[in-house]
Amino acid sequence: MLDAPRSSPSDRSLVSVRDLKMHFPIHGGLLRRQVGEVKAVDGVSFDIAEGETLGLVGESGCGKSTCGRAILRLYDPTSGEIMMDGTEIARLPQTQLRKMRPIMQMVFQDPQASLNPRMTVEAIIAEPLDEHTSMSKAEKRERVLELMDAVGLNRAFATRYPHAFSGGQRQRIGIARALALNPKFIVCDEPIAALDVSIQAQVVNLLEDLQRQFGLTYLFISHDLSMVRHIATRVAVMYLGKIVELAPRDALYGEPRHPYTQALLSAVPEPDPDMQADRTVLQGDVPSPANPPKGCNFCTRCPQVMGICHEIDPEFRELAPGHFAACHLYNETSPRTEAPRHNEPTEVQQGDL
Repeated sequence: MLDAPRSSPSDRSLVSVRDLKMHFPIHGGLLRRQVGEVKAVDGVSFDIAEGETLGLVGESGCGKSTCGRAILRLYDPTSGEIMMDGTEIARLPQTQLRKMRPIMQMVFQDPQASLNPRMTVEAIIAEPLDEHTSMSKAEKRERVLELMDAVGLNRAFATRYPHAFSGGQRQRIGIARALALNPKFIVCDEPIAALDVSIQAQVVNLLEDLQRQFGLTYLFISHDLSMVRHIATRVAVMYLGKIVELAPRDALYGEPRHPYTQALLSAVPEPDPDMQADRTVLQGDVPSPANPPKGCNFCTRCPQVMGICHEIDPEFRELAPGHFAACHLYNETSPRTEAPRHNEPTEVQQGDL
């Protein structure tokens, strides 16, 4: 049978990340020597409480997915600490890491690519059970059928192959596979990005229902700010490998502090055209993570840039209870400039989201 619900959201941190860095080497020349590195994730820190959903948002290429994969040790981090349910796993050997796999799982972005086309639904969902349990064949089949019920799939489809399903159904298969070992923590890597708009809400509602039922903890990675607002408890905004703002959902959407967050939120369409405020376009392109700018990563595009922004990387500091931002606008030692509120939003270019 499926496990009983776990406790509701608490103050206990299930996941704790400190100064996580994930740099990929760049090789060049005749001898293929390292000539640089791509700083995909560059000093990220946050906690995720047991039972909550942390939304991680930002533009494509900002390092969101890499961060999620590094936390699960699908990549070996360059440096930093990752505490998973009280165990430090950033440098854990693979033999010991294997024992931690059941409590942390992932739902991938593309359900078409993440499912083996040569395996039936039953075999796909049962694969984690084959690797990590000693259940009998009958017990595995019963567990698979229970999981199919939990994610809203017809039991009669257990012997079908992935090509026979729609995108939303394939994502449900991926979710069932992630739930097979009763995990505590699931990284949802843009789980709705490849789905039709009409199906996205169904998948998000399913994730919320499963969270309530089994007490799951999510890291929900997405560039869809409207959907993140619906599902997340707190939201972290990422830009060029760094988190620039972290706050409870209502505080971040109601009063964003960082100019980049204000720009992102201004690009969210309003249902009522009369409610749509004027926007300010961010100039220039996102710098390369292989050659980030000196000082603040956002200084080349920020509409409120100051001289110090080009020289010193701003401190990630708490501006209000639970509300953190990395911006010289709120640094008492920096020349003070008033930041615009949410009713004075800035705009991003259409291709930025």
